[in-house]
Amino acid sequence: MKTTFMANSANVERKWFVVDAEGQTLGRLAAEVAKVLRGKHKPIFTPHVDTGDFVIVVNAEKVKLTGKKLVQKTYFRHSGYPGGSTFTQAGHMLEKRPERVVEMAVRGMLPKNKLGEQMYRKLNVYAGAKHPHQAQKPEVLKLDIR
Repeated sequence: MKTTFMANSANVERKWFVVDAEGQTLGRLAAEVAKVLRGKHKPIFTPHVDTGDFVIVVNAEKVKLTGKKLVQKTYFRHSGYPGGSTFTQAGHMLEKRPERVVEMAVRGMLPKNKLGEQMYRKLNVYAGAKHPHQAQKPEVLKLDIR
């Protein structure tokens, strides 16, 4: 009888992918990026092991939000002090820190544990078209998003 294959850190090969976010819808882009970070696109996917690849997202400033989300969607922060709540609209966040919008969307789709934090560290987001990871020879990841 054959046993089920379980991946471990020794037999996981990691690749680098670059994704162009220009004109992409934020949630759909984040779902695809989270799938690659988690490793669900690989046949060796194992739920309790980080089998995912590195992802570079460029042109984060040109990501789309549908409907009235630019005005109605808010991001919450707390300073840790009483009354230290801060709410920021998605439109303002896209102007000031567009990388953060994509990072938060992807992070929300990863597991909420140490394994998810490890996967999140493999995400690199840049507002413009340039990135400093040319030495890793990233492949262009074609997303099947409508």
